[in-house]
Amino acid sequence: MFALASYLKKYFWQYRYGLFWGVVFIALNNYLKIYSTKLIGKTFDVVFKQSDASKALQSKDIMIIALENVGWFLLLSLVSGFFLFLTRQTIIVISRHIEYEMKKEIYKQYQNLDLPFYRKHSTGDLMNRISEDVGRVRMFLGPSIMYGVNIVLVSWMVISSMLDKNKELSFYVLLPLPVLSLAIYYISQRMNVLNHNMQTEQSGLSTFVQEHVSGIRVLAVYGKMPAFYGFFMQQAQRYRQAVLKLAVVESWFAPAIYLLVGLSNLLTVYVGGLKVMAGEVTVGDVAEFVVYINLLTWPFASVGWITSLTQAAISSQERINEFLQTKPTLMSLGTEKTAISGNLVFKNVDYIYAEMNVHALRQVSFDLKQGEVLGILGRTGSGKTTLAQLVSRLMDPSAGSIVLDGKPIQDYEVNWLRSNMAYVPQDVFLFSDSIFNNLAMGSLEKVSQEQVEEACKKAEIHENIMALPKGYQTMLGERGINLSGGQKQRIALARALLKPCPILILDDTLSAVDAETENKIQKHLRQIDKQTVIIISQRISSIRHANQIIVLEDGKIAQKGTHQSLLQEPLGLYARIHQKQSHATESI
Repeated sequence: MFALASYLKKYFWQYRYGLFWGVVFIALNNYLKIYSTKLIGKTFDVVFKQSDASKALQSKDIMIIALENVGWFLLLSLVSGFFLFLTRQTIIVISRHIEYEMKKEIYKQYQNLDLPFYRKHSTGDLMNRISEDVGRVRMFLGPSIMYGVNIVLVSWMVISSMLDKNKELSFYVLLPLPVLSLAIYYISQRMNVLNHNMQTEQSGLSTFVQEHVSGIRVLAVYGKMPAFYGFFMQQAQRYRQAVLKLAVVESWFAPAIYLLVGLSNLLTVYVGGLKVMAGEVTVGDVAEFVVYINLLTWPFASVGWITSLTQAAISSQERINEFLQTKPTLMSLGTEKTAISGNLVFKNVDYIYAEMNVHALRQVSFDLKQGEVLGILGRTGSGKTTLAQLVSRLMDPSAGSIVLDGKPIQDYEVNWLRSNMAYVPQDVFLFSDSIFNNLAMGSLEKVSQEQVEEACKKAEIHENIMALPKGYQTMLGERGINLSGGQKQRIALARALLKPCPILILDDTLSAVDAETENKIQKHLRQIDKQTVIIISQRISSIRHANQIIVLEDGKIAQKGTHQSLLQEPLGLYARIHQKQSHATESI
C-alpha cells in the first residue's frame, strides 16, 4: 500500500482541488440521505400518533403532514442525486486524467530504456503493464476512493444519528460489525497474493498470444497451429485457474456482509419492538433504524469490492514501479549538439552481453574518415551487428572508446547523435501504415513526394511500389507482411537514403535482393558524397568498393585492408570467402 500511495501522491497533489470538492459532494449527498431518513421517522410517528404534537391532530391533518414529508423526501432525493452526479464528475473524471498521465509516463520510460531491458522483457508483458495494470490503478483512483470515502462518511453520519437516538439499540444493531471487519481483513490478505498470481499469468498469456500471432506464418508453414493451440490452452488454463481461485475468495464477501446486515435488521426489529412496547422508543425511531441499516448495507457490501480493487491496484503498482524504477544502462549524460562530420575512430573496443556472458567484440580498432566507406565482413555471430549498434549508441562498449569528430561518443546528446545517423538494421521493421508514411518517418523534416520517389529510385523499389493498386498510399500489414523480404529491405534502405545525415549504416541490407538489383543499388550508393558509410554484409559483392574493409572473426579483426589487398592474402578468410562465393555464382 505504501508503494501505491508513494507513487500516486504527486497526482493527488496535482488534482487536490477536484478531489476536495469530490469529498464535499459525497458529504452533502450523505447528509441529505440522513436528513431524509429523519423525515421518514417523523412521518411514522405522526401516522401512528406517537409524538405529543400528533396526538391532537385529525386524520386529515395527518395526511397533509405525511404528504408534505413525502414531497420533501422526493425533493431531497433529487438534490442528493445531483450531488452524486457531481461526485462522479470530479473523482471519476480525475481518475481518467491520472490514467492518461500514467500511460504517458510509462511510455516515456519505455522510450528511455535500452536494448538490454528489451532483451529481458517480452512485448506482451510490456503491453499488459501499460494497459491492464494502469487500468487497475485507475479503478483504485476512481471507484475505490469514491466509495471508500463514502463508506467512512456515511458510517460516521449514520452511527452518530443512531447513537443520538438510542445507544442501547445502536449497540445491538452494530454488534455484527467487528466480526465483519475481521473477516474482511483475513480475506483481503489472501486476495493480495491471488491478485499477484493472476496478473502474472495474464502477462504470460498476453505474451504468448502476441508472439504467436506475429509468427502465424511460421506456424502455418510448419503445420504447428494445432500444437500451439494446445500450448495456448495450457496457458489459458493456468490463467483461468488463477482467476477462479481469486473469484472463490471474492465470493465470500457479499454473502457474509448481507448475512450480517440481515442479522442487524432482525436485531433492530426485535429489540426495537420490545422497546416500543416498553415506551422507550417510538415506531418512527425503529423505522429510522431500519433505514439506517439499509443505508449501511451498500457501503459495507462494497467493502469487499473496494478491497479487491485496492489489492489489485497494489499488485499492479508494484509491477509498474518495477519498470519505472529501472535505470537504463545507457545514460544520456552528454549535452553536445555540435555539427557532426562523420570522422569515426574505434580504439580497442570490447563488448560483452552480460545477460548471456557472450564476448561479442574484442580489441576492435579502426579509423574512418568523413566521406569514406567501411565494409565489414564476417560469418554469422562474428560481432558485425554489435559494432553497428555501438556506432549508433544503442549500447555502450564494455571497454575501449569510440570517438566521433575528436570527441567521445558519450559526450553527444544521444537523440542528437542518432538524428545525425541513418541506420538500416538487419531485422527490417515496417509499421502498419502507408508506404509513404513509412518512408517519410525517417526524415527529420517534411518531405515531398518527389523526394520520396527519388530515394526509392536509388533503392530500386519505385517501380514495385507504383505497380501496387494505391502506389505510395498502399497500407502495409503488421511488420509489412504484404511485402516480400527484398521489398521490405529496399523500402528500409530508401527510408535511410531519404534522411540527410553525415553517417549511414547498412546492416546486411541487401541480403534478400537478387544480384542484378544489388548491382544497380551499389552504383547509386557509390555516388553518395561526403557521407560516411558503414556497410555490413556477408557478401563480398556488397563491400568490394569500400575504401577499407575489416574482416571479423569471433569478435576480433582478423584482416583489414582494401578488396585488392585482401585478395593478395590467399590463406586469409576474405580470400576464402571470395573464392567460395565466386564458385557459387559461376555454378548458378
